[in-house]
Amino acid sequence: MIHSEYPIEAGEFTHAGEASVDIKRKLKQLGVSNELLRRVSVASYELEMNIVIHSLGGYLSLDVDSECVKLSSQDRGPGIPDIEQAMSEGFSTAGEEARTMGFGAGMGLPNMKRNADVFMIDSQPGVGTTIDMMFELR
Repeated sequence: MIHSEYPIEAGEFTHAGEASVDIKRKLKQLGVSNELLRRVSVASYELEMNIVIHSLGGYLSLDVDSECVKLSSQDRGPGIPDIEQAMSEGFSTAGEEARTMGFGAGMGLPNMKRNADVFMIDSQPGVGTTIDMMFELR
């Protein structure tokens, strides 16, 4: 039904959140439930901000079919050396710039996992991180 891709630039706080807003708008036009809209919106924003804050850039994609909403991302470096640690609430490697702006509380990955029906993450240090999330249309 729908496929959209959003390039995300590292450190580009000025436009951060625009992809998430567009995703929310598209899902609202499709008439998804408010509960699903909230969950996808939280997860897409967290995903987008993680790319801005922690990577060297990448993309976020949205796919919607008759059964689910899928969010995927692929970023370039630096990767996550310890995924288990990164998944723990409160753990953050955000730099001073992000923290000064109120980001980097260490809730991004946990919030993504909590809101998605399916959450998968793969990361290779020095290469990058791939995240796939699925949300069932109920």
